[in-house]
Amino acid sequence: MPAHFRSNFLYARSSALALLCALALLAITGCNAEPRKTDAELGLNPTQAIGRHVFDANCARCHEPYSSHGLHGPSLHSLYKKQYLPSGQPANDDRIGEVIMRGRAKMPAFSGTISDSQLDALLAYLKTL
Repeated sequence: MPAHFRSNFLYARSSALALLCALALLAITGCNAEPRKTDAELGLNPTQAIGRHVFDANCARCHEPYSSHGLHGPSLHSLYKKQYLPSGQPANDDRIGEVIMRGRAKMPAFSGTISDSQLDALLAYLKTL
């Protein structure tokens, strides 16, 4: 077999192997993604829906709402179902609202970003997680 045919054959073989590896990786990691549910599918009332939009705009880059995995910050899944926050403080509106508005550790303060009514809507949404 001439050298240039052998080279092309080896290149095609390695390209096919790389493609198969990429497809296998995509199949393993990509199949777990489920489509985002609508507010109606989640059964959110209008206040909770507003809170979800506040969450999307301000919190989603660091916190996962429906997964136990965190991003840059901890997951907020089942936040209100726990008696205490990781800090040891009670998981209630006063403490969670204070953390959101004043910040804590690596979390920035949102007092200049969201209004009191948006905070109330956000807290209502967080209770649905």
